[in-house]
Amino acid sequence: MIRPLTILAAALLSSLCFSQAPKAKGRNAAPAMTEAPVKHEERIYKKTPQGELTLHFSFPVDWKPSDKRPVIVFFFGGGWKNGSYLQFVAQSDYFASRGMVAASADYRIESIHHTTPDKCVEDAKSAVRYLRQHAVELGIDPDKVVASGGSAGGHIAACTALIDAFDAETDDKSISAKPNAMVLFNPALNIDELVLKRDATAEDKEKAEAITPNRFIKPSTPPAIMFFGTNDALKKGADQYLAKAKPLSLRAELWTAEGQAHGFFNRAPWSQVTAKKADEFLVSLGYLKGEPSVKIPDGAPGLKME
Repeated sequence: MIRPLTILAAALLSSLCFSQAPKAKGRNAAPAMTEAPVKHEERIYKKTPQGELTLHFSFPVDWKPSDKRPVIVFFFGGGWKNGSYLQFVAQSDYFASRGMVAASADYRIESIHHTTPDKCVEDAKSAVRYLRQHAVELGIDPDKVVASGGSAGGHIAACTALIDAFDAETDDKSISAKPNAMVLFNPALNIDELVLKRDATAEDKEKAEAITPNRFIKPSTPPAIMFFGTNDALKKGADQYLAKAKPLSLRAELWTAEGQAHGFFNRAPWSQVTAKKADEFLVSLGYLKGEPSVKIPDGAPGLKME
């Protein structure tokens, strides 16, 4: 069993200002990106000693269990401490309107469950496994699973693709927890370097390295698109990711918003701009068809590919 990452979590939380997910209780807490109707459903995907965890689904109106649609699962930000699935409801509904099955996931966080980042990674892997395990009844294609999320949620989404450790004892290990693609909103990819800025023990350093996505990039890493503000300190991790991905001929795109800080994607017009670019990325993979339907506000700035 891993020792609680007390110093690690404290170091990361005090070093960075992670984006907080909305605290509103309604399903429409996040700004809507589509007027198209979608169907909602909630399913418990995991039972833990600290409580049950739910996937909050958005289905296309013409969805049926016999379908075989791509699926995207979102993990909220909040520094592994705070946050809510509501952060990505707007994106979830949007991609459902485009024909995907989409879900916003609960996972254990410090403020509610009194857990540490390793459990966040474990829960994210469990969520991906649940989608594949229940692919037939959910009408999804188990070979078109997209992991997504913002900040700490982007970190654990990346961990599902890159980290082999931290599997739940209750998971069916014969089912892969690795997604087929990643859509990451300012993820924390260089955890090991962030911890070095604090007074962490050698053991905590070792634990930080174990959940650092950039340390595990390999030829089998799935395609990824990343979004960052140029003023975000975490962008350094994305630059390092690209540097490691290039010699391996991996598909990795980094799109930046000039002058923007951490969490810029949470507000208009950047929420719409990043959703459109993510849509185009998924179209290029064959997961979606046609042009993005999200409406971009007039005069909205664009993103730059690095």
